[in-house]
Amino acid sequence: MRIDLNSDLGESFGPWPMGQDAALMDSISSANVACGFHAGDPGTMRATIALARDRGVAIGAHPGFQDLVGFGRREIKVSPAEVADLVLYQVSALAGMAAAQGMKLQHVKAHGALYNMACKDRGLADAIAAAVASLDRSLILFGLPNSELLRAGEAAGLPVAAEVFADRAYDPDGSLTSRSKPGSVIHDAGLVVTRAVRMVREQSVVAVDGSTIALQADTICLHGDTPGAADLARAVRKGLEEAGIQIACLSG
Repeated sequence: MRIDLNSDLGESFGPWPMGQDAALMDSISSANVACGFHAGDPGTMRATIALARDRGVAIGAHPGFQDLVGFGRREIKVSPAEVADLVLYQVSALAGMAAAQGMKLQHVKAHGALYNMACKDRGLADAIAAAVASLDRSLILFGLPNSELLRAGEAAGLPVAAEVFADRAYDPDGSLTSRSKPGSVIHDAGLVVTRAVRMVREQSVVAVDGSTIALQADTICLHGDTPGAADLARAVRKGLEEAGIQIACLSG
């Protein structure tokens, strides 16, 4: 058994640091690099790509809404055409910076509100998939299991990966519990490890109401901006490996 471990990185901006990128690189197999809209800047993008290259970590683009103040987590009313443009712009920018350092993108994972909206809205999902496909049909599109985002990626001829979140609570319908609700982010390392192993071995997770949700797990996300993220990632990787699960990027 094998699983990809991904984390959202490169989210510092100018003199303001964010996350524990260097430490997280030792535990993950794929990095989602912010492209300057919800977080990040050109220098941070370049530095994050170099760090991933040196650590043998695959990289992907992490495009989001142009909302630095809200960190891309506020829903914005946009048309599918606008979404296609903002995704293509950001992915192209990161792809170019990666090529300049001898790297190639493995995947695309929308960020925050854009991700959650596209998982439910087929029009937005199609716009994201079309933008990615127009640039490079080998890019893997990330999305929640059984989501419109994955269905749109498959329809566009893209390889897709079902993403699960060991450190986030789930609603009974399989969506992530809103961050505005208590307990939406899980900080107990032991619980996160147990959930991660179950997600891979049993392809399921327990929702906030106690029900069991079946889900496909191709990659597990560990949020890079969570306090203690590096320690949590080390614990998850150790727990998975002790359960006989290999950690490897999706293109490896």
